[in-house]
Amino acid sequence: MASPILVPILGDQLTRDLASLRGRTKDDTVILMMEVWDEATYVKHHKQKIALVLSAMRHFAAELGQAGWQVDYVRLTDEDNAHSFTGEVARAVERHSPRAIHVVEAGEWRVQEAIEEWPDKFDCEIDIQPDDRFLCSKAEFNSWAEGRKTLRMEYFYREMRRKTGILVDDEGKPEGGEWNYDSENRKPPKDGLSAPQRPLFEPDDVTREVLDLVEEKFGDHFGNLEPFCWPVTRDQAEEAADAFFAERLPKFGDYQDAMVHGEDDLFHSMLSTSINVGLLDPVELCRRAEEEYNKGNAPLNAVEGFIRQLIGWREYVRGFYWRFMPGLESDNALNAQRSLPEFFWTGETDMRCLADSIRSTRANAHAHHIQRLMVLGNFALIAGISPRDVQDWYLAVYADAFEWVELPNVAAMVLYADGGKLASKPYAASGNYINKMSNYCADCAYSVSKKTGEGACPFNALYWRFMDRHRERLEANPRVGRIFSTWDRMGEDKQREYLDSAEAFLGTLTPANKGWARAG
Repeated sequence: MASPILVPILGDQLTRDLASLRGRTKDDTVILMMEVWDEATYVKHHKQKIALVLSAMRHFAAELGQAGWQVDYVRLTDEDNAHSFTGEVARAVERHSPRAIHVVEAGEWRVQEAIEEWPDKFDCEIDIQPDDRFLCSKAEFNSWAEGRKTLRMEYFYREMRRKTGILVDDEGKPEGGEWNYDSENRKPPKDGLSAPQRPLFEPDDVTREVLDLVEEKFGDHFGNLEPFCWPVTRDQAEEAADAFFAERLPKFGDYQDAMVHGEDDLFHSMLSTSINVGLLDPVELCRRAEEEYNKGNAPLNAVEGFIRQLIGWREYVRGFYWRFMPGLESDNALNAQRSLPEFFWTGETDMRCLADSIRSTRANAHAHHIQRLMVLGNFALIAGISPRDVQDWYLAVYADAFEWVELPNVAAMVLYADGGKLASKPYAASGNYINKMSNYCADCAYSVSKKTGEGACPFNALYWRFMDRHRERLEANPRVGRIFSTWDRMGEDKQREYLDSAEAFLGTLTPANKGWARAG
């Protein structure tokens, strides 16, 4: 092959209809795929996350090869592996002498920064193409955001609904008369609430080889490696989607905010890993959900809630990420400075809600969004944990965490570190919220009904300490301000009890070793 087009495909771009492949011919193209050490270790990712990406990459490369594409695949253990994307592209340029490199823009800022240096490094045409797997381009999001005092997902979401026509009638009005049915999606768990088991995929020979590699090379990383059950091919991902739509979507809306000890998945789709590496198309999934509603198989609140997560929130945080990087990663509007507690890595805490959420995270590289926001995130917020520590933790421990989606959710949504550009208020809550939405509190070593002192739920005192510390910033917020009248009515003695209880608890926390998240 003389002077081909070189098409690098990254580990989160495992899509046959990728823009850089579209229109290419198989006899004029070399596809480059790279397993590199830098990507596995820039934070010390959960073992299952590394295994998921490597196995999905190897399966995807095999599918491309079987379809007739020439694939130049560099394994992690290849002797001459440069262990960086740029280094591997440089080696591929030497091997293939391409006349051009066609690449889809990266999902993460640091990788895109490296790609944008390629024109100065390589003596061939570099064509960096937009990632049109997203509905909303970076330019389109910036155009929508320009001139707005606040960026609220709800209004952006409506634009995406109109753009796709999903759950919208011919006049542009929302199905059922409302854009958002979130108020119907907050049912607490019933006694004995459980959900059908999601499909679990037995590792094949390819995945088994990857699991052995991960255990050998990344054995000191966080998390259990097995059982490993994630879908690693498009066929498996579609099987997982089929099961969700048939068995769990109908109750997803009602119980999407519920938490049940030992029920790690409940009615959640568990499709985010497959979506974020490229095995599933989110818009296709939204249309399938709409079809289930039209057939009468799932209620509107469930279907709309699922669709809002994909073409609303997912698209919104991606646009937000690119608009506010690189500053977003260093934002710390609340001046939170405490180190991440050791128990975030070990799970050794008597707070049952945190222990169970961390157990699921360790075992599955997954916890659902309310555990992430209102248990783990809420604790980090009201305890004043450093945003960088929390960001590193979330990025490392979840299989679906890529920085473009993780960072806005953690820095802005969970920690309010951006000062309110994304969220209209901090998502701070006492133990009462967790008690309402879970069964954690019933068997906890701490009493959620006890507000201060020994044996009291730590969330209660930490909540009031947080509100007191940030009164100047939050008192004028219409969604929060009325809380301070309750605080004032307590009187100085009761306030001091809360503050002393919070400080006593914080004094018991052991800071985590930084080496958990980053080497060195």
